Order: sequence, then structure tokens, then C-alpha cells
Amino acid sequence: MIDMTFLLLIFFMVTTSITKQQRLMDVRLPVAKNATAPDDVSDRDVLNIDAAGAIFIGDRPAPMPELREYLRRRYVEFPPLRLYIRADRGTPARRIKEIVAAAAEAGAIDIIFASHRQEGP
Repeated sequence: MIDMTFLLLIFFMVTTSITKQQRLMDVRLPVAKNATAPDDVSDRDVLNIDAAGAIFIGDRPAPMPELREYLRRRYVEFPPLRLYIRADRGTPARRIKEIVAAAAEAGAIDIIFASHRQEGP
């Protein structure tokens, strides 16, 4: 019984560090007046988008066809599909719209966008 508890502890420590590493990618997040931090993003797939519009699944580069396949497979194998999108403030809106459309086609039920809260008036 203790062996199983120890294995579960290691599993959760490893998955938590992977999720944190995916969010450490250098992306200049947009600023929003009413931004709020999500309570927990550990059950979400992290998509990073740089200023040029390049897509990263976590910290791994993925062209659009690969992203579509990943999202489709992810939805089939581990539903529900919930995403945390970290788009650079310089990312073209057209690119973000394409990614959201691909996520919707794959069956995403919940998408949140990362941003920084604007301080002051």
C-alpha cells in the first residue's frame, strides 16, 4: 500500500513540474483591465503562441496540421478537451482565430486565455 502511495506521489510531482515548465515559455502576455488568474490549469493542455504566430504544444513546436491532429487525438483519448492558450501580445488576431477554430472542430469545451492584469486606474 505504501508503494502505491509513493508511486502516485512521484507521478503527481512529475506531472506538476511538466505543466509548470510548459507555462514558463517566454511569451509577452497581453494586459487586460479585468484579467483574473484561473484557479487551476493543471487539467488543461497548454498552447503557447509566439509573436510570429508559431504554435507550441507546451514548449514543443507544432505546425497547424500537427496541432489539429494533436487536438483531435487528445479529445478522443482523454476527454474533455480543455485548453489554456498563452498568446503573445504581438500575435496576429487572425492566427488566434485559426487556432480557436481548430480547437472547436476538435471538440474543445473550455478555452481560457492568459493575460496580465492592468494595475491602476
